[in-house]
Amino acid sequence: MVAELNELRGKIDEIDQTLLQLLAKRLSLVAEVGKVKHQHGIPIYAPEREANMLAARQKEGEQLGLSPELVEDVLRRLMRESYIHENDSGFKKTFSGKGVIVIVGGNGLMGRLFSRLFKLSGYEVRVLGSRNWDEAPKLVADADAVIVTVPINKTLDIIKQLPELPKDCVLTDFTSIKQLPLQAMLDKHQGPVVGLHPMFGPDVPNLAKQLVVYCAGRYPEKYQWLLDQIAIWGANVYAISSADHDKNMSFIQALRHFTSFAYGANLAREGANIDQLIALSSPIYRLELMMVGRLFAQDPQLYADIIMSSDQNIDLIKRYHACLGEMIKLLEKQDKSHFIENFNQISDWFGDYADRFMVESRGLLKFANDNRV
Repeated sequence: MVAELNELRGKIDEIDQTLLQLLAKRLSLVAEVGKVKHQHGIPIYAPEREANMLAARQKEGEQLGLSPELVEDVLRRLMRESYIHENDSGFKKTFSGKGVIVIVGGNGLMGRLFSRLFKLSGYEVRVLGSRNWDEAPKLVADADAVIVTVPINKTLDIIKQLPELPKDCVLTDFTSIKQLPLQAMLDKHQGPVVGLHPMFGPDVPNLAKQLVVYCAGRYPEKYQWLLDQIAIWGANVYAISSADHDKNMSFIQALRHFTSFAYGANLAREGANIDQLIALSSPIYRLELMMVGRLFAQDPQLYADIIMSSDQNIDLIKRYHACLGEMIKLLEKQDKSHFIENFNQISDWFGDYADRFMVESRGLLKFANDNRV
């Protein structure tokens, strides 16, 4: 039996080695694709091409007895790696002139990420920070874009302290709140202004499928090249008003981060055994625990600034607290009928999104389960 098993495993190893050779060949072709895209200014992420390719391979896989889920899992992982290889080839520069980019706070993680992307696209990148602030007038004298990426609590002051910029220089920021910084930039600079918010952390390998939100400020025709550049890097560029942005960020960031903070605080106070929680967790709870733990592996000042950035956030969290109190009363009364009634009302409010989220979450749950030790 052992000999027969070893023989079969040997054949599997041979196939795996062939697969590795094919993967290397595929990635080398991807690098060539990246060069062509770079020459012609084609974004690294092409949603229609990806969707058509997945559908075609799934259909072919079914004819070979392979499940569509397996084909999709393998190809999506390959495509994620492919975007990294395409990224190494550089990108077409959308700006027609010299392209001088000054990143205020460029030594930070997000600043370094965008500095690398601009350099890959042929721009001249200059970093402006506290150590060389006395050189600010010289550094921005011929700038085509000045990007402010500093902590939230310093953003407004930094914008006010900027020297005079060239009239056609684009002034923008990466702050996760938009109304106040956008207004500050409009007051400071009479040229093109746009507010940007990259909806991802600085640890992403590339911008493929990432989201960058923008809030219009002044002279959109003069900052369009910057939005086009971001799109070429593979990101989805989404327009929204600064007021709507901040309202939605109260839910997406402030409330979510606060609930993670509060849940982590409660686990610590209850003395929960994390090792046992992990050992006993279902995939969905493991994901939830991972997201809570992820928060506490990062900069507390950043999350304090996000949560406390506006009275609107505090009011929302207070309303959430009141809602929790109402739901607790249902538990105290053992009122299952009203619990179910509330449950169904909320389910109706989610509508088709509930089923959509059920389907989309399955992939995440499979990933969490695959990584279980």
